Amino acid sequence: MECPHCKKQYERETLLKHLMVCPDCGYHMRMDVPDRIAYLTDKDTFEELDTTLRTMNPIQMAGYEEKISAAEAKTSMNEAVVTGKCKIEGRDALLGIMSFDFLGGSMGSVVGEKISRLMLKGAAERIPVIIYATSGGARMQEGLFSLMQMAKTSSAAAELDDKGVPLFIMLCDPTTGGVTASFAMLGDIIAAEPNALIGFAGPRVIEGTIHQQLPEGFQRAEFQLKKGFVDCIVPRSEQRRFWVRMIDAHSANCAKNEKSGGAV
Repeated sequence: MECPHCKKQYERETLLKHLMVCPDCGYHMRMDVPDRIAYLTDKDTFEELDTTLRTMNPIQMAGYEEKISAAEAKTSMNEAVVTGKCKIEGRDALLGIMSFDFLGGSMGSVVGEKISRLMLKGAAERIPVIIYATSGGARMQEGLFSLMQMAKTSSAAAELDDKGVPLFIMLCDPTTGGVTASFAMLGDIIAAEPNALIGFAGPRVIEGTIHQQLPEGFQRAEFQLKKGFVDCIVPRSEQRRFWVRMIDAHSANCAKNEKSGGAV
């Protein structure tokens, strides 16, 4: 495999040992969902949720079923997100991981439903929710049904907030469109992987609209950090420890509030 940044060639096994980060230049390549689950969660603790949900064709878009079938064959997934319950260094967590390889990580009815159910489960069981977002936005083949997922996932995020249960977001390359415009920007902590593209419309669309050249690094994670849209940038090798610190900090805060009789 070739690093998109420095163009050096590596065996896939070598890159997997480095969590799909280039050993030479540190470029963070896109990562498959099973590989993310393997490095983030304690061994044999991930229990996938909502495995029976299947995508329909609500507006009878021609060729949509064929696109879904091709994406399933390509990724061995049934949709653009996998959700489940797991442990991270012994801490309970609910984890959702999106895949850009499945129709550009687009959010249709099933993606929105799975993410909403994950957050509502977190609210009901008081378990922190971690979501890895990577998406081109709402899925155009489902029309208004896909746009409705923005409101649905945002409502579920509000339920988490009402119950005092944290929503942690990791923005991966790329995170754009309706996902950015909904739950991906509603986390209590919004982290990003290095150099991830984060925005609503893409840079080429914006340049074509305003007829101006954009600043260097526009919409990259480092640019968004400076502008306050991202709380921190966390390299992949540090993410497991990062989530442990976030979960522990929340647990300590909840215990303090409960002891003092204050609201969580």
